[in-house]
Amino acid sequence: MLLIADSGSTKTSWRMVDSDKNTRACTTGGMNPFQLGFDEMAHLLEAEFTLPRTGISKIWFYGAGCAFPDKNQMVADALTRYFGVCDVQVNSDLLAAARSLCGKSPGIACIMGTGSNSCYYNGQEIVQNVSPLGYILGDEGSGNALGRKLLADVLKNQLPETIRNLFFETYPVTVGEILDNVYRKPTPNKYLAQHARFVSANIAYPEMQTLASACFREFFRRNVMQYEAVKQLPVHFTGSIAFHFSEIIRQTAGEFGLTVGNITQEPMEGLVEYHCN
Repeated sequence: MLLIADSGSTKTSWRMVDSDKNTRACTTGGMNPFQLGFDEMAHLLEAEFTLPRTGISKIWFYGAGCAFPDKNQMVADALTRYFGVCDVQVNSDLLAAARSLCGKSPGIACIMGTGSNSCYYNGQEIVQNVSPLGYILGDEGSGNALGRKLLADVLKNQLPETIRNLFFETYPVTVGEILDNVYRKPTPNKYLAQHARFVSANIAYPEMQTLASACFREFFRRNVMQYEAVKQLPVHFTGSIAFHFSEIIRQTAGEFGLTVGNITQEPMEGLVEYHCN
């Protein structure tokens, strides 16, 4: 039995696969090692993991924050303790995206969700990565980038009154409450990202199309175009933003002369296929 996990900061998707490729799934809270310690991970598994823990021969765990040896070891130790499995491989969520989207072929793999990231994958490993730099210095094309631009344009009267009124009907908040959520409360990136749904829901407005296109154009220019092989390889995408804005992403990629490959909402199905093959 093979156990595959795709973990973000808020949730972890688990998929158990048997020798006949039959699968079972469950979801737990996120296991980002920068947010949870060893004991907290162990407690989370005890409380929320609902699949059988016997008969597992190997675990492939991919997660946000799993790009540092000491953090990866802590996750591996928590998994070993809970499942009693010695063969545990812990890797980054970016490698999960690359394996899911590209399989064993070279390509450019991009994550576009709450945050964003990208890499050049040679079919076996990540060989180049433009650092995403997080929601303050980077994360272009992400949910929080779309939300940040939307809020700024609403509050600075850069959008038509019709859209501004619609925004405050959708989110009955004051300017002070918005600023408090951005500058004082925890996880402002998630707060910003939740407003990407407004852009998606109202994409029929030309102003929302322009806003989204500008964000994605910045993602391509500052990240994807830095990979030397980008014009010769397909560019793939995974994540909620990539999935819901796929049409605009394809159009924007075309402006840069790029070939778009797979676009998925999440990497799990591709990971199951990768490891089963």
